[in-house]
Amino acid sequence: MPSVWGMTPKQSVEEECSRRGKTAFVMGCIALIEGRPADDGLVISLGGPGAQQVLDGREGGRSGYWPRVWAARGLLHVWDDKATAAIVHAISDESWRVREMAAKVVAKHGVDVALDAMLGLREDEVPRVRAAAQRAIQALTG
Repeated sequence: MPSVWGMTPKQSVEEECSRRGKTAFVMGCIALIEGRPADDGLVISLGGPGAQQVLDGREGGRSGYWPRVWAARGLLHVWDDKATAAIVHAISDESWRVREMAAKVVAKHGVDVALDAMLGLREDEVPRVRAAAQRAIQALTG
């Protein structure tokens, strides 16, 4: 498994892409967003030092929201249009952290098909989600 200590999330994602290839990395992120399993190495590369707690069953474990947040963040740094459906799905996630990160991905990568969903997030109960949605709307319509 790759060492992620001292790396930024972006650096760790780039290293993991170099190790496993972009397509395999993106497919792993999609699996996590959709609630399917992914190997420990991917989870650690996405989650950094905190990932071990998730792998040990703490912090909600593998079925908690952190793997989905980290996977969406991975797609923020390494995008492929194959992930569009997963990111659109993440916009309606029960966890506000996942919704916020999905909105950031939409904004950064211009995921046009998510515009209606972003408009809906303007009414989200969490201010950070509403702010991320507004930035995405501006990026998509700007």
